[in-house]
Amino acid sequence: MIKKNYPVSGMSCAACAAGVEKGLNAQPGVKKAVVNFADNSVNLEFDDTVTDSLKLKQSVQQLGYDMIIEEGESAAKIKEEQRESAYRKLRDRTILAWIFSMPIMVISMFFMHHHYLNIPMMLLSLPVLAIFGRNFYVNGFKAVMRGSANMDTLVALSTAIAFLFSVFNTFFPHYWTERGIEPMVYYEAATMIIAFVLLGKFLEERAKGNTSSAIKKLMGLQPKSAIVLREGQPVEVLISQIAAGELIIVKPGEKIPVDGIVKSGDSYVNESMITGEPIAAHKRVGDTVLAGTINQKGSFVFEATKVGGETLLAQIIRTVREAQGSKAPVQRIADKIASVFVPVVISIALLTFVIWMLAGGDQLFAKGLLSAISVLVIACPCALGLATPTALMVGIGKGAQQHILIKDASALEQMRRVNAVVLDKTGTITEGRPVVTDWSWLTQDLDEQQRYLPVLFSMEEVSEHPLASAITEYIKQEYGSSENRVKVNNFRTVSGLGAEADYDDEKFWLGSIRMMNTQVAANASEIALKATSLAERLSGEGKSIAVFGKGYVPLLIIAVSDKIKESSVAAVSKLKEMGIEVHMLTGDNQKNASYVAAKVGITHFKAGALPQDKDNYVVELQSQGKIVAMAGDGINDSQALSRANVSIAMGKGTDIAMDVAMMTLITSDISLLPKAFDLSKRTVRLIKQNLFWAFIYNLIGIPVAAGVLYPFTGTLLSPMIAAAAMAFSSVSVVLNSLRLSR
Repeated sequence: MIKKNYPVSGMSCAACAAGVEKGLNAQPGVKKAVVNFADNSVNLEFDDTVTDSLKLKQSVQQLGYDMIIEEGESAAKIKEEQRESAYRKLRDRTILAWIFSMPIMVISMFFMHHHYLNIPMMLLSLPVLAIFGRNFYVNGFKAVMRGSANMDTLVALSTAIAFLFSVFNTFFPHYWTERGIEPMVYYEAATMIIAFVLLGKFLEERAKGNTSSAIKKLMGLQPKSAIVLREGQPVEVLISQIAAGELIIVKPGEKIPVDGIVKSGDSYVNESMITGEPIAAHKRVGDTVLAGTINQKGSFVFEATKVGGETLLAQIIRTVREAQGSKAPVQRIADKIASVFVPVVISIALLTFVIWMLAGGDQLFAKGLLSAISVLVIACPCALGLATPTALMVGIGKGAQQHILIKDASALEQMRRVNAVVLDKTGTITEGRPVVTDWSWLTQDLDEQQRYLPVLFSMEEVSEHPLASAITEYIKQEYGSSENRVKVNNFRTVSGLGAEADYDDEKFWLGSIRMMNTQVAANASEIALKATSLAERLSGEGKSIAVFGKGYVPLLIIAVSDKIKESSVAAVSKLKEMGIEVHMLTGDNQKNASYVAAKVGITHFKAGALPQDKDNYVVELQSQGKIVAMAGDGINDSQALSRANVSIAMGKGTDIAMDVAMMTLITSDISLLPKAFDLSKRTVRLIKQNLFWAFIYNLIGIPVAAGVLYPFTGTLLSPMIAAAAMAFSSVSVVLNSLRLSR
């Protein structure tokens, strides 16, 4: 199955989007098609052995629309060019429509009884309908020929009726005067409907452009070109022309074009746009660099390892785009209504006209016609169609800016209901790698420390113990001892205890508390007692202890631990304040699990948990009626992640965990979890507000347009006012969604 996102052009309303979606889902080989009207795109999942993008494009074209199937930058470029061109044309048509409509409006307001002005008004109306509003008639006619109807159908039908009725009254006024009725014309209604609808669409497109600002900002992180070494010579090439394995030169202040590994030189790189870390990372030979990050003062050469759509930045952009095109469950209600909305509105308009005719015959023909036109104009499926996707696009984009990568819109809707969070310990609450946390010399003689440190470093370099690399890394960072090596003799492993070695005719040892007790048993000095007390205290904190000594004397106590992230305590506290129960699962032993849980304030935890145990734990919580979110970073978490109601992966975790998860915290910082829950609540609140106002608008607007207030007030809603209200409804929904971005 192939999953891709394609831009779709030519859609003018939610009914159009529903038609495209229905048409694509009916094609052989298509598993799922989800059209996003707010972004003018479609997320497609199809079997490439049955169909292909070209066939799907042709099926969309048969429906009267178009689908851009070009790949990569060319697709984005074509989409942007089409959007810009359509935006400019819409702007020009809107301005000209208002220029021609305003004189008609003035004449109809102040000179309505001067019938000799009817022909000038008709002539001014023609360009508005035939040129500036031409798309409404073309698209509306195409929809009817396909056996469907959309927003353009309503506009075309209402304005055509108003215009033709006015033309009849202009040339055959005696038909009405003979019946004692003044022949009125409604050129201002026809033209102002077009003008208001165009203005609404213009403002809507302008606002919709802002909903995808997150994607544009992410795309803007990548430079257009780079300096590549080819045959030993630096050559400037476009990003799309870089191949994996090529060497790229990065100068101070430049953006890194693709992912790669540093081969020569070193520098500090600002990775805050990807990791969220404000402090620049020092990049040396062998370190990874990411596309979109900014080199600072130094320069270096790196080898491209991931290019094009494989870079981390490209994957983030693709995930955000796909998520913005996915649908939350709440949107299905609006989609079902939008798909039948236009035919229902046309039926209501016809019923309105019939009721007026039955109530008053010829005398109320004009009023019945105007009421039917108002019903056609005021009804707006666009507001319903935009209510959910605009809020989701802004919410998912906002999440990306905060380093919360949302892969599925349903996750954003589900998160607000979560009342239990299960956190994996290693790599989620903790850093996920052992580091030295305590370094306590038992000898205060600095000369002795300097003399013995190279022996310790050399023993750990040849040791196979899992903590050895953490200790050598600490020595390098704190003492710069890469050259402080000595040749130790007779290095030997003492099974279950540690290791021994000889240097300068003296025996040195390195190992656990048990090894220390074995070595100093024959000479229990004050230093040995102090070492035992300190080692047992640190061990009680869930840390792994290594003791370095010479002969009968312990020299150094080292504590190594998977360090708790600085943000974990505050994040757990915040989650509890939000009324969310926090649980911890770990494959670690009970002692370490107890210490970490107590340190971060978690009371519900399980130690020694295998993948199946984690899965069962989530099932047990769900059986208690909990809505569970699971956060983890490893392959051992993937089973429980797939089971949870909402699955969250750490950005520095394994690929399989990120593939399974609905959401990824790019910085691997669980302090983002409370932000994600808050974002979910805000987004869903906006969706509900949008849907409420879209429904209420139509529930109130359509009856008022039909003339339900006429028996009580004696007034009818002007089609012109109806057009203004319709335009405002769509714009207001988009503007309400954009509040989330602030």
